[in-house]
Amino acid sequence: MTIKYYPETDSLYIDLSSKTSTDSKEISPGIVLDYDEKGNLVGIDIDKASAILDFKNLNLIKIPAPIHVLSA
Repeated sequence: MTIKYYPETDSLYIDLSSKTSTDSKEISPGIVLDYDEKGNLVGIDIDKASAILDFKNLNLIKIPAPIHVLSA
């Protein structure tokens, strides 16, 4: 899983899978879910992210995977 912020568009993309998105559905203004060919959720796109999300903290609790910290 990868979370990437794009400051030029103020959007945040959460890539949940390496599978290719074949379908997208806007579930709320500016929030789009991406699905693979089998209907599995593969990504979440959030427009105007700084107005919706609190970027001051990112808390990962009991994540069963190695954490890689990258700075901007």
